[in-house]
Amino acid sequence: MIIILFGAPGVGKGTQAKLLQERRNWFHLSTGDLLRAAIRDQTPLGKSAKFYMDKGELVPDDVVIGLVEEKIADQSAPEGFILDGFPRTQAQAKALDDMLAAHGKSISSVINLIVPENLIVHRITQRRVCPSCGASYNLEANPPKNGLNCDACGTLVTLRDDDREETIRKRLKVYEEKTAPLISYYTLTGKLTDLDAVGEIEDIYKRLGNHVPRA
Repeated sequence: MIIILFGAPGVGKGTQAKLLQERRNWFHLSTGDLLRAAIRDQTPLGKSAKFYMDKGELVPDDVVIGLVEEKIADQSAPEGFILDGFPRTQAQAKALDDMLAAHGKSISSVINLIVPENLIVHRITQRRVCPSCGASYNLEANPPKNGLNCDACGTLVTLRDDDREETIRKRLKVYEEKTAPLISYYTLTGKLTDLDAVGEIEDIYKRLGNHVPRA
């Protein structure tokens, strides 16, 4: 069972993917998490990725494709596999089809999460992250218990550069130009389903569960 959670930045792909991971024992592959880990560790890939991400641009296809292919080859996910944040371009989508076919696999379903742009911007600007341990928070939905200090290590949480409104607006524009056309790509396969992703997290998860069959 291989599921793609699709949609603009801030629609809640990561949140829903983590719930599927916890409750169904599926493997969650988030290219955003992988890239941010590389940035945190200041690897050569991380430094290159940060250059693009801070400007609200997409990380080059060859970098992301290689990273994902390595993870798919390494991971065994008998209960299911969730792709979050990949593919983002048609070149990535075609590369994904090819790499899965090489392992005798194919995409089971593509769920397109839909949220209005102004709500997306509001959601993302409420995010905060701990620069020391990487813990994530939302000032409205999941704030730190002690002011703006991380619950895990006490470090002051911060707003990531790519979560500032100006950068978010640019990311959404890039999404419309380069990623949204994948809707047509996956619609032609008959595997794409639109999902209203506005509301409480548990309500959205229930809606998602109606469209994601159990492995």
